Amino acid sequence: MLGRIRKDIRAIFERDPAAKNLLEVLLCYPGLHALIFHHLGHFLYCRGLVFIPRLISQFSRFITGIEIHPGAKIKEGFFIDHGMGVVIGETTEIYENVTIYQGVTLGGTGKETGKRHPTVGKNVVVGAGAKVLGPIEIGDGARIGAGSVVLQSVPPRTTVVGIPGRTVVYEGERVPSINLDHTDMPDPIAEVLNSLQSQIDSLRYSMKDVKDNSDNNHQKKECS
Repeated sequence: MLGRIRKDIRAIFERDPAAKNLLEVLLCYPGLHALIFHHLGHFLYCRGLVFIPRLISQFSRFITGIEIHPGAKIKEGFFIDHGMGVVIGETTEIYENVTIYQGVTLGGTGKETGKRHPTVGKNVVVGAGAKVLGPIEIGDGARIGAGSVVLQSVPPRTTVVGIPGRTVVYEGERVPSINLDHTDMPDPIAEVLNSLQSQIDSLRYSMKDVKDNSDNNHQKKECS
């Protein structure tokens, strides 16, 4: 367990420029505290205990604001940045060097039994507030945009944004005509609304032309 904790601490220094020294990381990073509790709870859970691991996870939730079911399988290098509101379900599997931010849910849809939570591949980043739901797979190197809702599996090296999640990068290549700057991520809902507004404006102008033509014809008849 100590070896795992060392790797978790190393991941924090590698990915968070705000981490200044070891004492700060040990005392002030709730994501690290939640992982330490989880390692203990998962160890006991894998040996057939249920109540004590769940009690540990609930205590961890109370202290850190992060809820990780003791049955979740988490590999090395997992980093939870800030972490308040993070929920990770029982059958979730998280592979090496995954980063998630506050408000992320790796949960189920409430309809399945058995494997009902996501499998997250290596080097995945899940943005703040994203919801990844169901027994889906998030491929290695994928990126989930902040606030996205992902209900289908995501191929490797793919970026997904929006509600529901839509692909904007596939196999490391940008989808044509979409700007992927982090400060200007595409908004599929806004694009649809803009398209509808354009159609409404077009219909309004068409109706105005019809009305003008009708008025002109009426005036010609009166003159004649």
